[in-house]
Amino acid sequence: MLTLNSKPPTAAKPPSNKLVLLSGILPLIVYTVVEEVYGTYWGLVAGLVLGVVEIVVEKVLYKKISTVTWVVNALVIGLGCVSLYMNDGIWFKLQPAFAEFIMVVILWGSLALKRPFLREMAAKQNPDIPDHMLEFFSNITFRLGIFFLIHSALAIWAAFEWSTVNWALLKGVGLTISSVVYLAIEMWWFLKNRNISPKSR
Repeated sequence: MLTLNSKPPTAAKPPSNKLVLLSGILPLIVYTVVEEVYGTYWGLVAGLVLGVVEIVVEKVLYKKISTVTWVVNALVIGLGCVSLYMNDGIWFKLQPAFAEFIMVVILWGSLALKRPFLREMAAKQNPDIPDHMLEFFSNITFRLGIFFLIHSALAIWAAFEWSTVNWALLKGVGLTISSVVYLAIEMWWFLKNRNISPKSR
């Protein structure tokens, strides 16, 4: 019961976008560093511990855990445990490939349900978003699925054939940079086509 001197309860803050973006990346970075110095076993242990720490920290700071954090760290912990049991770090290294393939399933599955994932997310974030932007997000849903499918295949190759350092760079730097470049190209193409008047066609 609220009194004149009591403060109304505050809603739990949503997890920071920066924290969500880092989710799953830090355990892979820590795994890479520790694996280089102490070997695969301790690298896996360190990666698993940090995956659990990420979940706990987000719960303590924001009183809730985002779906992204749950999914990504469930893969980190699950595949890390398999790697420990099999005594082979390859399963842990396949986590980025699995995560990116899940994105493909989500994106293309939403199209099959006629509810494009990106359009639904954009409308949820901003109910007043213009129709032409909703159309933009609908149109790129399939192409973004292709992008993640290519990255998933590349991540599998990196897990088996690349060094641990290069594999980590692909996950931490390569995916981020290529995603920014891809989305910038999509936005540029969208704006370019909107500036074409009917008479010029």
